[in-house]
Amino acid sequence: MITSKEIQIKLAEEIRNSQISQTELAKKLNVKQPAISQYLSGKTLPALDTFANLCKILDLNPAEILCLNND
Repeated sequence: MITSKEIQIKLAEEIRNSQISQTELAKKLNVKQPAISQYLSGKTLPALDTFANLCKILDLNPAEILCLNND
């Protein structure tokens, strides 16, 4: 079973590995910078539309972030 913790870890890892600052990423996603910080700390997950845009901006495969390729 996939847990939200696993998703949070993968998402935070990909954000950290990107070359985009938290401030720049927040602007591109039209969210406030503390939201990005919360994604990194695992306190919250982005809303579905924000998640989709985040994957597009960072060129991520949503299936990998959602741990759907770990069968």
